[in-house]
Amino acid sequence: MAAHAGELIRALSLTRRYGDRTVLDGLDLELAPGEFVALLGRSGSGKSTLLRALAGLDTDVEGEGEVQVPAEVSVVFQDARLLPWQRVLPNVVLGLAGADRRGRDSLAEVGLAGRERAWPSELSGGEQQRVALARSLVRRPRLLLADEPFGALDALTRLKMHTLLRRLYEQHRPAVLLVTHDVDEAIALAGRVLVLDHGRIAAERRPAAGADPARVRAELLAALGVTTDV
Repeated sequence: MAAHAGELIRALSLTRRYGDRTVLDGLDLELAPGEFVALLGRSGSGKSTLLRALAGLDTDVEGEGEVQVPAEVSVVFQDARLLPWQRVLPNVVLGLAGADRRGRDSLAEVGLAGRERAWPSELSGGEQQRVALARSLVRRPRLLLADEPFGALDALTRLKMHTLLRRLYEQHRPAVLLVTHDVDEAIALAGRVLVLDHGRIAAERRPAAGADPARVRAELLAALGVTTDV
């Protein structure tokens, strides 16, 4: 179901089973327009399953589940998923007719002006993820779903991508749901951090609300089953 302008992005009572295993168990989630939310959880906790449901890529949600999202949704994956037989610009505007100018502008926004005719194989991993970001933003999404988009990058490139994503978010203001295993990444980027456990939201913290970052980190790690001294 598509949300109208200004409405919350909402998932109600989502349940997803794979055989006898319940991955999402009556999960409720709301995002305000323009809100940046990070989603943490152990491997297999259902993070990517939730993203696929919100993206409309998984329609086998059971029970009374309802998904209400904007029509304009883009997804960024850990793998840039560029077509190797297409140059950079056609990858960015894939499926968009007459959008070359927008594609060039989007590439400039991610720092790749002048690389329009490069082949994906000529780009570094970080550059390929920049192209993936450009491809998502050229569609002017109101909801950006990011499934561990920086998980395969080295530490320095990852920090640079954090800065880039935050800047692009401030410019375009889509709602963002970022799936990550990295607690520090979640705290650095998001205004609200959720922990998914056993198919439900088990904890919520707001790093930007003036709380001690070290304590927020320890609380999030504890919700993930990791104990530390604050």
